[in-house]
Order: sequence, then C-alpha cells, then structure tokens
Amino acid sequence: MPDALARPGGLIDRALNRAIVRFGGPRRVVATDTPLVSFTFDDVPDSALDQGAAVLERHGVRGTFYIAGGIAGTVEPARRLISAEGCRALDARGHEVGCHTFSHRRLRDIPGRELAADLDRNAAFLAEAGVARPPRNFAFPYNSGWPPARAEFRRRYRSCRAGGEGINRGAVDPLMLKGYEIRQPEAEARLLTRQIDAVAEEPGWLVFFSHDVSSSPTPYGCTPETLDLLVGHALARGCTVLTVDAAIDRLGW
Repeated sequence: MPDALARPGGLIDRALNRAIVRFGGPRRVVATDTPLVSFTFDDVPDSALDQGAAVLERHGVRGTFYIAGGIAGTVEPARRLISAEGCRALDARGHEVGCHTFSHRRLRDIPGRELAADLDRNAAFLAEAGVARPPRNFAFPYNSGWPPARAEFRRRYRSCRAGGEGINRGAVDPLMLKGYEIRQPEAEARLLTRQIDAVAEEPGWLVFFSHDVSSSPTPYGCTPETLDLLVGHALARGCTVLTVDAAIDRLGW
C-alpha cells in the first residue's frame, strides 16, 4: 500500500474521519451564548507541563492533557515525554487528564479485542500515577478515528477529539469533536487569533490542541509566547476558557 495512503493522517485516515462525521451516531447541540475555548495537549511532552500548563495557570485557567501511558517517560531526539509524577502534578494543579490510548497506535492498527485492554491499561497507569479519577475524555492518536471502535468509546468517554479544523457549532458528534492544531510555522500559529475572533463573534466551542511548548518547538508544538498570546486573546475577547470536561458540563451534555 502506498505510504501516502497508509501513513498516520494519510488518505485512509482522512476518509475514515469523513465517514464518521457523515454517518456518526447521535448528535449533541452546542447551545451557548458565551464563546467557549479549550486548550488541549496530546502525548504531553514535559514542556507541555513545565511551560504549557504554567501559561494557562498564569491566566487563571486550566487545560486538558491527553496521556498515552505507554510512551510516558520516554526520551526522543526532540522531546521527553511526561512522567507518572508529571501526570499527578497536572491533576493536582487542577488540569484535566484525558486518555490518548496506552500504546499510542492508530486505532485501526489495534485489533478490536485488544482495544478495550489497551484503554484499561491506560486507565490503570493513570490511577497508579495518582490521577484522582478515571479519564472521561479521549483524543485520537494521529487524529485518526475508527468507526468500529465507536461503541467502546461511547461506553467509556464523554467525548473524543480529532482534528478537522473547525469550530464546534450546532449539532455535533461528541465522539468526533473538531480541533485546531497549534503547530509550526510559528507565524501561522499566531494567526489562530482569527479563529478566536470567529468564535467570539458567533459563539460555539473552539478546541485547540498542541504537543510541546518550547522556545525551540518541534513541528507539532509552539512557543510559550504564542500560547500566551492565544490564551490572552481568548480571554480579552470574552471567551470562557475551560477544560474539555468542564465545557461539556457547561453545555449540559
């Protein structure tokens, strides 16, 4: 199979995501007069804790951090992944800790009989790390959904987040929430203030996601200054910044 089709985020994954959006299950209505914004982080490198969480806290808000326990504590050429102690620190500081699978594999590469065990393993990792409650929200590794897994996710989680680059408005599938990625190049990441302006003018729920937060970010991260700009702009435009779980509470889902 050609790499362009099979690689994470390739044509197959995009087609599957489109199928979920078109034929997915029950919708929930995003009914809000107040624009809602959530800042989320996938994989959660150490810098997302040390720099990202700190930026949010300086503004008096909190974020959602999607953890894959199987890669926690690993060191890669450009980043170090969060430790169990870091997961506990996020929880203790009032941030939400969500699930990103344990193995951090594309869902379509995890046989159905193994998926439940993988998700159980991640919940056990977080519990052993000292996170106070089981994860209630999920983010797809590589933003790649998988239709056969929907029943399992519906049973376990309040929401699942992908990419999709859209603001969640009207009737939405809670198991396929849209999100905008804060990533390189930095100049484009800073232009995401336009999406904040859009949700401020026509209220809905805008979900951002990123990875590392560093002065020398990977292609999938941003600088602390850019994150600070986006959080500050959201608050200045009258948005309410909430974790994913708190936003779902606010929407009455």
